[in-house]
This record gives sequence, structure tokens and C-alpha cells, in this order.
Amino acid sequence: MESQLNSSTPVSIEPNMTATALYRDLIRSVSGRLIPLPDKPEETPDGIIRALWHKAAGVSVSVEHASELTLPQLDNSGIAKLRELVEQRLAGIPLPYLTGLQRFMGLDLLVGPEALIPRKETELLCQSAIDMLRRMGSQKSTVKVIDVCTGSGNVAVALAHYIPQARVFASDLSPQAVELAKRNVQHLGLEERVEVKEGDLFAPFEDSTFYGNTDLITCNPPYISSHKVDTMPDEIIKYEPRLAFDGGPFGIKILNRFIQDAPRFLRKGGWIAFEVGLGQGQPIFRRLAGDGKFREIVPIKDGFGEVRGIMASC
Repeated sequence: MESQLNSSTPVSIEPNMTATALYRDLIRSVSGRLIPLPDKPEETPDGIIRALWHKAAGVSVSVEHASELTLPQLDNSGIAKLRELVEQRLAGIPLPYLTGLQRFMGLDLLVGPEALIPRKETELLCQSAIDMLRRMGSQKSTVKVIDVCTGSGNVAVALAHYIPQARVFASDLSPQAVELAKRNVQHLGLEERVEVKEGDLFAPFEDSTFYGNTDLITCNPPYISSHKVDTMPDEIIKYEPRLAFDGGPFGIKILNRFIQDAPRFLRKGGWIAFEVGLGQGQPIFRRLAGDGKFREIVPIKDGFGEVRGIMASC
């Protein structure tokens, strides 16, 4: 740590405190008090302090990006700002809300209380969708994608970023989420290939230009049962929108609607890809198998063998 802190540009510090001592003092203040949540493994004490250090210097970076950079110079007002940011994090405010950015699929995206903070687990769904689109793109000049429950637009913009042939149409019920998603589209310069619409699931796409004409439909729906939402950690339920988590009494209300409605929009041979909660994969897989509308069903598993998403073709 010494060599990284002692950069060519010295860090202005409080009297009698070296940069290394300041870093260690802040690490001690968060260690043991902030345990990374399973869905936010990147938020280690080192990552938190580094991301907030950069923010105090006036630079917004994701926690992953912060780990790649040398700590910048802080004057005494910057150090005061850093300590204030650390206290806000200790009070429960999510780190991405303090930094303004969250990395998803290698992209630093804008985040805020308007929508769910993108999670690492959703990268499993997104990578599977990217792999599918690459196969489709080898045979077609353009691939048409719908992403419902888009939230911050993380899946939609990642698909467009990595698949140049993709034309992506995204939707969300929340007008606040739609505005955030639009900002991310602009943030990544994807305005010509990503369009974000406000509406419930497929409502914005109820016209002949989408019926039976879509190559891939993605969805990261709310899938937590209503009674479990209130038991989630405070830093989630007190700050992120409940609408992004609450999947109804059994957690599958939105999933059921998605599975029911999606086939109308798929071309023959088109695919759906969606995320599921822990324990939901096998029963939903069985439902799809017995539905009769889907000819191929593929589970998306995490590193522990748990089904965290499903892909199916018509």
C-alpha cells in the first residue's frame, strides 16, 4: 500500500498524519462495520476508501476503477469531504449513490435512487445474451432486441455496446428509471441504437413492428417475494426502489407475465433470456418445458451451480 499512496504528487494531509496513516485510519473505520453483501462483492474496505477518496478529490469513479488508479492529492477540505463521505457510507447510503457510478459488464454506468443498482449476478444473464446475439449476428446484419424491466438500462446498453448489429428497445414502468436509462444511453453514446420507452412490460411494443419480429427479449424482473422484501438489508430496502425487488406474494408475478406475453413478439427461432431468484430456477424451468411454446430451454448457472437465469427459444 505504501508505494501506491506515495505517488509523485503528494497527498495533503492533516497535521501529524501521513497519507498512509490516513488510509489506515479510514480502513479501520469501515472494517468490521461494513461487510460486503453477497451481491456486492466488489465493495471491500479498500475499494470503498479508494472510491470515496477519488470522489472527495472531485472525480467520480466506480469502485473497480478506483482500484486501478493512484490516490489523488487531497487538501484539508478534501480530507474533510472524504471523512464525510465515509460517514455517509457507514450510515448505510449505498456506495454507488455516493460515487455516482457502478461498473457493469466492464462499463461504468450512471446510477441513482431511480432504479436498482446493477449487480454482478446480472452479468451472467447479460453475458449469455451477448453470446447468443453474437451467434445471431454472424448470420444477420441487424438483430432486434427488447429489454423489459430495464431499470438503469444496464442490460440494454451493454448488449448494444458489445453487439454492433444490435438495435435495442428498452422499457420500464417507472418514469424515473426511464430517465436514468436514457442518461446511460447518452453517457455511452448509443442514442442511434438504443431507444427507451415508458410502460409496463410489453405495453410500449404493442404494434405490428414488434409482433413476431424480435430476435431476443431480455428481462431482469423483480423476483423477491413481497414478505421477504421487508427483511432485506437496510442499505437496500431503505434506498433502492421497492418496485425493483417486489415480485408479488411468491416472487414470480412479473416472471409469469413475461413468460406468458413474450412469445407474441419473438420471431420463429427467437429467444428469451431472464434472471431468476435463488430457488426459482427449477420450477420455472419445468413450467417452460410444459408450456408447449418453447422448443429449447437452457439454464444459466452461477459458479455454485445455482440456476440464476434461463434462456428459451420459440
